[in-house]
Amino acid sequence: MELADNLRSTRERIAAACGRVDRDPASVQLVAVSKTHSADTVRAAADLGLNVFGESKIQEAKLKISNCPRNLSWHLIGHLQSNKARDAVRLFQMIHSVDSFHLAEEVNTCAERQSKSMPILIQVNVSGEASKFGYSPDALLEDFNRLNELDRLEIHGFMTMAPWSSEPEKARGHFRRLRELRDECQQILGAPLPELSMGMSGDFEPAIEEGATLVRVGTGIFGGRIRAKDQNLPDSGAGR
Repeated sequence: MELADNLRSTRERIAAACGRVDRDPASVQLVAVSKTHSADTVRAAADLGLNVFGESKIQEAKLKISNCPRNLSWHLIGHLQSNKARDAVRLFQMIHSVDSFHLAEEVNTCAERQSKSMPILIQVNVSGEASKFGYSPDALLEDFNRLNELDRLEIHGFMTMAPWSSEPEKARGHFRRLRELRDECQQILGAPLPELSMGMSGDFEPAIEEGATLVRVGTGIFGGRIRAKDQNLPDSGAGR
């Protein structure tokens, strides 16, 4: 019941934020961040209508995805090491966290070896925090043309993480900057870059008001993270 109530509340908040800026709530995709939560919990969320889930770690995702319904879509939202790119390309329908040209090249190579195209978002460190991964805005603009030349990558847009604050409004400027950067890159490309992945449980409302199309919500739906020692990810139910 708590999961259903949390999901209902989250959807109501999304709709209210869209209403304030005259957007259709259907233009915002809710990515349920299921990291540290079990396949049983994912299946329960899927029964409530969620179909896009976000994971941060390749090893955890390997165990979980194989125990979840096959019709779900999985997005990698955490930092990706280049030596894990092969598994990321195999497991996920989108990678939000391509944060360097070197990583983009590796993902492109792995996608070519698997004979597929890989939808990606470029991660941008808009805030400039040393603790965060991602392109600086200037470096992104310098690299954008050669990123676009990697023929197995489908660049759908950009992702960022705002600095944590107990006041969501403080994140607004970072979200606005990502949207403006996206608009600059669209001018360079001469084609739309429709996706902006920005906003998490504590700040997705200003993100939506600034143009987010993907919001990554974990705690707001599932409650607090489960500690690693308490996880039991390879549970018995296959749940196909």
